[in-house]
Amino acid sequence: LSLHRVNKLLFKLGNPHLKLPPVIHVAGTNGKGSTIAFLLNSLKCAGKKVHVYTSPHLLEVTERFIIANNKITYNELNSALSYVVKINKEEHITQFELLTCISFWLMSNTKADVALIETGLGGRLDATNVIPNPILSIITSISIDHSDFLGDNVSSIAKEKAGIIKKGITCISAPQEAEVRKVLINKCA
Repeated sequence: LSLHRVNKLLFKLGNPHLKLPPVIHVAGTNGKGSTIAFLLNSLKCAGKKVHVYTSPHLLEVTERFIIANNKITYNELNSALSYVVKINKEEHITQFELLTCISFWLMSNTKADVALIETGLGGRLDATNVIPNPILSIITSISIDHSDFLGDNVSSIAKEKAGIIKKGITCISAPQEAEVRKVLINKCA
């Protein structure tokens, strides 16, 4: 895992991740999708335009992308994919990294009040963790997941997920077991 490929492609795209509306960044093991769904619907009910990037999708890949309250179409995804792949010029990049860059590029081209971004795997080296100053970081329940990438114990995994915590930015956490809570408090300190 690395942010190098994502940063390189985003630079070629004109750094769309730096042109987003205020971002709420969500990491954790369980509850990320529900948290984003609650936030999306609350913000929409308040009359806000919201961008969303989530993963994985349940039925179709277009579910991952909501631009100004609307799920994108396959035509919109195909057009964005073609453009971003052309800009990438056959450099190695993972599917998730490519989809993340596409989401930031799509979001940067349409006005909205807020962007809700869900990590895909971990936090510290997750492709979404290129947002320098979210307005809020949210850590949902943390338990053992992706142990082949994040570590084989809950402390190691919590350290990776805590990677979305940024200096001077409020972080909200779900109730956590003592070991995880300690990691999150240390990261915040």
